[in-house]
Amino acid sequence: MAWYSSNRRSELPPNWAIIRQRVIRRDRGLCQGVLSEGALCGHPGTEVDHIRPGSDHSMGNLQLLCTWCHKRKTQAESRAGRADKPMPKTHIPRDQREAPPSPW
Repeated sequence: MAWYSSNRRSELPPNWAIIRQRVIRRDRGLCQGVLSEGALCGHPGTEVDHIRPGSDHSMGNLQLLCTWCHKRKTQAESRAGRADKPMPKTHIPRDQREAPPSPW
């Protein structure tokens, strides 16, 4: 996650470092990401991730992911979030646009 452009760090609880270490220990330092074939990734984990977005910092909502799995999950959540938003008013489908004025 790009912390320099995010406010997520300010939303973490004061004891985040302790919670983070508990998640790392619980997951034995291994990525809990599930690969397409259903197996766990198992690479060394570096990112403590919220399974469900939001401010639920309980152990049941946290998992350890490697950088690759975390990036993949974040991108999927971002795409899903954008899909829920309506198209900006500046985008008008080509077949619905007014014809430009004739230059002649």
